Amino acid sequence: MKANDLYLKDLLETSPESGIIRLLNQRVVLLDAMALGLLQKELVDSIGTEAARTIFSRFGYAHGWRTAESLRKDWPDLLHKDSSTGPRLHTLHGQLTHLSLARDTDENGHIIIKSTWKDSYEAEQYLLHHGVPEEPVCWTMAAFASGYVSNRTGQDIYFIEMECAAKGDEVCRLVGRPKEQWESEYQDKLNYFKPEAIDSLLPELNQQLKNLEKQLTVRKRQIAIVDEEVVYEKLSARSTAMRKTIDLAKRIARVDSTIVISGESGVGKEKFARLIHDNSDRGNRPFIAVNCGALTESLLESELFGYIKGAFTDAVSDRIGLFEAANGGTLFLDEVGDLPYPMQVKLLRVLQEREVRRIGDSKSRPIDVRILSATNKNLAIEVENGRFRQDLYYRLRVIELKIPPMRERTEDILALANHFTESIVQHTGRDSVTFSPAAIKQMMVYSWPGNVRELRNSVEYALALASSNRIELDDLPEELQRPAPFHENTASRTLAAVEWEHILKVLETTHGNKAQAAKNLGIGIATLYRKLKQFENMTDNRY
Repeated sequence: MKANDLYLKDLLETSPESGIIRLLNQRVVLLDAMALGLLQKELVDSIGTEAARTIFSRFGYAHGWRTAESLRKDWPDLLHKDSSTGPRLHTLHGQLTHLSLARDTDENGHIIIKSTWKDSYEAEQYLLHHGVPEEPVCWTMAAFASGYVSNRTGQDIYFIEMECAAKGDEVCRLVGRPKEQWESEYQDKLNYFKPEAIDSLLPELNQQLKNLEKQLTVRKRQIAIVDEEVVYEKLSARSTAMRKTIDLAKRIARVDSTIVISGESGVGKEKFARLIHDNSDRGNRPFIAVNCGALTESLLESELFGYIKGAFTDAVSDRIGLFEAANGGTLFLDEVGDLPYPMQVKLLRVLQEREVRRIGDSKSRPIDVRILSATNKNLAIEVENGRFRQDLYYRLRVIELKIPPMRERTEDILALANHFTESIVQHTGRDSVTFSPAAIKQMMVYSWPGNVRELRNSVEYALALASSNRIELDDLPEELQRPAPFHENTASRTLAAVEWEHILKVLETTHGNKAQAAKNLGIGIATLYRKLKQFENMTDNRY
């Protein structure tokens, strides 16, 4: 058997009764490349690049040495008779795509081994988390080659990466030589492979840990409120516009003024009303919401003010209204622009007098309620047209909080879609679901006239139609599949959305080949990775 005859399906063993996976008779585990990239980032940020590189190099060297040992025991022919076995196994581990391996001699007649590969996961992850490096960054894989070949040949053969895709090179290129044949200028890079390299780090790491403990103590003292990111995450806010609105809502929550929350239908006005309530001094008291447009005038009056027994035919007992029920807390009047004119007069009196009178009662009761109201109408225009009282308008609108529509915060679309998908999936018990690139692209360019409410309904619709664990373009509602008119589809969209759509289209034409996509876009590969990282923050779905 030759190395090129090795295929993952023939070497991988799984057990239906357990999660144990074996490759070449050795137990292996599956690790997310992103998790490894984040681990590297944490180590680089906390203990520095040199220390992190040493740790990853020692890990890679041990992995390569152990792989050769396993082959020596169970597959000796593959180890000794085929020099391409190591690179082939590297490919089967999913770490890279091996391109070539060649043995040669240098100008002094010394042995030199040259290896090239592409699709390095280490190069990809380093670009995503750190940007373009000054030096090659396939630390683990260069060390794997060193450990494997050293075990196979019985002498210290060390590989150093000379070119790296993370730096913008076309491929990753390694050169391997016996330890003693490397020139002095490379000796510092050989130190990463030595067993004592870890020991030399311990004093430095100990001091760094002490410094980190001091910083953590200081940080704990500084944290007096919940991290803002928690609030952003709760509302799936990725866009600058949405985050600014949240920050403003939290600031005005500290005062007790009446607030009008305005915005198109479905933008999430009640969510912001609750956010304001929760961040106010009234946060531990009742929050009560009522839709003013959903009730007739008589029903709305009895709901808001309550009534006493005998006030009308069906009033068989006293009943408190929502103003009294919300005493000490917040009353949220949704769709306040739909209030009948007579009810506007009665509401104005409550705001002025800070007391309510139940229907049929002669006694007024004091209340302590903060009024938040919401509308998708322009109340100023309603006042001009005589449909809304000017004095009530100014009473309600001490502060106005405007919620941006979805077309002005396209960065939030995918985050919200994922949030709704996860919520529905958990409720229904089905497997997790992702979105195809085509579906993502269409959601990004659609104008969402129904805003967040329409987005949630569309996700629920798509989940019901999806025949697999991936939502395709055909699974989306029909109106989403139709191209939007120019003024909706382009003129009112953000630059980020247009750029995201174009990058997706180019990636689609190159079948996911990022190097070719960067070339077609006229940008460097590092620039493309940075932009993909920015878009990745919108969603866990990556191209």
